[in-house]
Order: sequence, then C-alpha cells, then structure tokens
Amino acid sequence: MAAPGDFQAIIEVNDVLRIDVSSMNEELAAPFQLNLNTQGSGGGGGDNAALTGYLVNSDGYINFPVLGKIYVEGKSREELEEELTERLREGYLKDAVVRVRIVNFEVTVMGEIGSQVIQVEDERISVIQAIAMSGDITYDGKRDKILVIRQIDDQLKYEILDLTSVDIFQNPFFYLKQNDIVYVEPTYRRVKSAGFITSWQGLVSIITTAFSLFILFNNI
Repeated sequence: MAAPGDFQAIIEVNDVLRIDVSSMNEELAAPFQLNLNTQGSGGGGGDNAALTGYLVNSDGYINFPVLGKIYVEGKSREELEEELTERLREGYLKDAVVRVRIVNFEVTVMGEIGSQVIQVEDERISVIQAIAMSGDITYDGKRDKILVIRQIDDQLKYEILDLTSVDIFQNPFFYLKQNDIVYVEPTYRRVKSAGFITSWQGLVSIITTAFSLFILFNNI
C-alpha cells in the first residue's frame, strides 16, 4: 500500500488534459500549442473544460499536434511530461519545457456537510482537506463513517473512512481521485429528528432509498 506522500494523480479515460509547451523561441513552440479553433485537436471556445484541452479517448489516447496519437491512460502527469519533453527535445525543440494538468480534476462532497463540487488545481487533495473546504462536518454528521465512492475500471468502489483513527492516513482512499464522491453520513439523532424512523413506513422509505442508490450507482 502506497504511503500518502507517494500519491500521484493518474490520467484516466475521459480526462481532459491541458498541455503547455514553452521554449525560448516561441515561434518554434507554436505548432505544439493547442489550437482552440481546431475541432480535430480537441479545441473550441467557451468555458467547457472539454473544449479547452485534450480529451482522453476511450482507448486511452490523445491527439497531440505534430507528434500525433499518444497513449496517456495510466500515466502520471510527471510521466507524461517527461515523455513529451524527451520526444520534443530529440527532434524539434532542444529547450522544450512541458507542463501537464488534468483540467477536470474535481471531487463532490455531500451529506451532513452541505453539498459542494470542489475544483482541485494541483490534483492533490485528501478527504480531510475536502471536508474542511466544504465547511467541516456538522454536529449531526458521523466523523467515523465517511463514505468515499470511486470509479475503478468501469466499476464503482467504495470505502468507509474513520476520521478519528490514525489508520486513515494509510488508506488508499485518503487522497481523492478525480470525480470521487465524499458522503458524510448523518447521526442516528439527526435521522430520528427528521422523522424518518418514527414509523415502519419511515424504515421502508430508508431501505427503498438505499436500494435505489445502489441500483443507480451500478448503472452509471
């Protein structure tokens, strides 16, 4: 199990990458910059992230100017930066500097903490940081039952994290990945005060809701 300090964001299918190439000679570097007016290279206008970067296709490739198709799925940003830098310096730009970012890196926090989508600029955020950025857990939220939902190889996986345990720092779900969902479970007191378990109808409602969520997640 990797220690938290070893965490690196990994590029996945449907990620959107921003790749900047710089050089002392801007004119020579220009052909390797994304042309936002060229549909074929994944560009376009507006605020949509998918129109301002390279979309990783279902086969794990991006179409990079001049170099053509490049396989990027499963690589870290650093690995892709090194690969592109080496290829550009070998045949095109002796002083090429490449910077890669995952544009669509965001996580969703919900439950007894409110609801918020967090954009992660440096692609590194722990579950504790995500909760703090969302305003911290209310008195009615369980700190020992934080649900993290993650898609791995076309399947949704989940992990229950305990913020009160030191073991959390070694959990592979401690650092969040792009598109993770963090759910803070309400306490028994909170559920009861809301009137959900004052009758058998309330219990049936809770079970039905849980089953519906299970079906939904398994069909995403």
